[in-house]
Amino acid sequence: MSGASESKIKRGRKPGSVGPRIEVGSLDARKTACLILEVLGGQRTPTDAAKALGVSSQRYYGLEAQALEGLVHACERRGPGRQRGPDGRIAELEAKVVQLERECARRQALIRISQRTLGLAKPAEPPPSSSGKKRRKPAIRALKAAAEMDKTNAQRDRPSSS
Repeated sequence: MSGASESKIKRGRKPGSVGPRIEVGSLDARKTACLILEVLGGQRTPTDAAKALGVSSQRYYGLEAQALEGLVHACERRGPGRQRGPDGRIAELEAKVVQLERECARRQALIRISQRTLGLAKPAEPPPSSSGKKRRKPAIRALKAAAEMDKTNAQRDRPSSS
């Protein structure tokens, strides 16, 4: 064997190890998974596994069902390629919104230029709100108060006619 192929073999696993190396999850989670697999493989009884975990038999069966549910979910087929999370989808949609806003502004500018070139009048203003009433311009309290103060000051400054 060449030196390159030997180094690949050495990096893979410890000598004599069997099965995949699972390095994710907490120690408790891996212990629970190991005990559940031993029960499913026939090496332990569910009662023994429950005692080893320090839980009731009923709780053990709940953990086993949860583990099998996770296993089935992990075995579902996935689409080809990298899977996008919700954040990736949001970023994609935001980029699409920006692109469409630019395209809309560009087309509006082209319409305005075309109208000017043809000598057409500006388009009519959009109709008022659906209620049919004119919107009243909101009064600004500070400006009203300042105007009132000006009136009061002007009256004081005038000489009285008595």
